Amino acid sequence: QVQLVESGGGSVQAGGSLRLSCAASGVTFSRYCMGWFRQAPGKEREGVATSDNRGNTAYEDSVKGRFTISKDNAKTSMYLRMNSLKPEDTAMYFCAKRAFHFVGCGETYDYWGQGTQVTVSS
Repeated sequence: QVQLVESGGGSVQAGGSLRLSCAASGVTFSRYCMGWFRQAPGKEREGVATSDNRGNTAYEDSVKGRFTISKDNAKTSMYLRMNSLKPEDTAMYFCAKRAFHFVGCGETYDYWGQGTQVTVSS
């Protein structure tokens, strides 16, 4: 059974930093792409960053150069380091597991965490 549990959210001022964690069980990182997503009130969920089964990473344009996704395969934990935070980064952040193994990152994710709230004030 796959379980994903996020932590590390909070309230910070613009320009601050946070590190989100996703503790995973029942999933092998070397087989699946994992991703971070976010959803702000009244907006659709959007992808923030992904790390495929080989560790290749990709970022949504607005977070490039500010956010860093990483994984610890031994601990089956994934992280999102967020620097230079902006008010528009305010959202609920989720980690998710790709539905299919060894196919890279795509649109379909089958397991999601409960989310952790990030609030950035100006």
